Amino acid sequence: MSSSDPSVFLSLPDLLRLEHEAIGFSLLARKQRVRSLLGGRHASKLRGRGLDFEEVRAYVQGDDIRNIDWKVTARTRQTHTRVYSEEKEKPALIIVDQSKSMFFGSSFKTKAAIAGELAAMAAFRVLKQGDRVGGVVLSDDAADVVYPKRDRRNILRFLERIVDRNVALAESEPGDFEGSLGKMLARINNLVTHDFLIIVISDFHRYNPRVLQALQRMGRKNDVLVAKVMDPMERELPPLRFTAGSALHDASPEVHQAVFNGQNRNLLESWRKEFDREMQSFESDLKKHHIPFFTVSTAIPTVDQLAEIFKSRNS
Repeated sequence: MSSSDPSVFLSLPDLLRLEHEAIGFSLLARKQRVRSLLGGRHASKLRGRGLDFEEVRAYVQGDDIRNIDWKVTARTRQTHTRVYSEEKEKPALIIVDQSKSMFFGSSFKTKAAIAGELAAMAAFRVLKQGDRVGGVVLSDDAADVVYPKRDRRNILRFLERIVDRNVALAESEPGDFEGSLGKMLARINNLVTHDFLIIVISDFHRYNPRVLQALQRMGRKNDVLVAKVMDPMERELPPLRFTAGSALHDASPEVHQAVFNGQNRNLLESWRKEFDREMQSFESDLKKHHIPFFTVSTAIPTVDQLAEIFKSRNS
């Protein structure tokens, strides 16, 4: 396995090329010209970088006469004014999983590679929309934090961390990712404060209630968007018969073996039903807390999947 294999490992040049593909979708849903998974608008009457039309209402003393809507006034014969609110900055934090469970792919690319590409496209898109963007790269036993900035060089640092963790997967050992993910999400609660967009990209292979609680806490004052990376073989096992074995430890010749019969229809159906049950439970938990959720597959190019997910017609 070569570290230059693009189906397995990420490279910085490949991720940078995705900047040109970060069009046609919005992660912020400020305006309805571009489709987004997040409903509504992020608006504030306090401060911002631009004006966003809110409503037309009856004129009251003290309103700026420059905002009078003369068409509505003429039609209703009562003075009306157009009300604007200022767009508020929506910084983004992209959390991307590069742990050992992501180092798997049965067809086109590994889950880790797809997750890295999705993170890169999301980062470039947020920057193009004029907001600060940063990220957290999770491994089995550590996390690299790149604080949000409105700076393309900051995205470069984020992508470099993703590539470093991705390449290290070839030699890394599985760790307590379930525990580290929960701890890291709890730490992130202190980092993002409020009014952030938080994108979490993972296979959630060891998803547990602690992770859900952390996502729920983040979602109280922020927008949280979850992307679950999946491989087709996780649901549809191959119709093959094989024996798998693993030594208990290096010093012992004792081996545990398991015979898998992929030609057993009952086994395949049972496996499929259990996968669907877990998926439905995961999605139900997120919906209960109003956390938008979508899936991406290792079998299809990331760019094509985003086009289908967002079904956008305008950039």
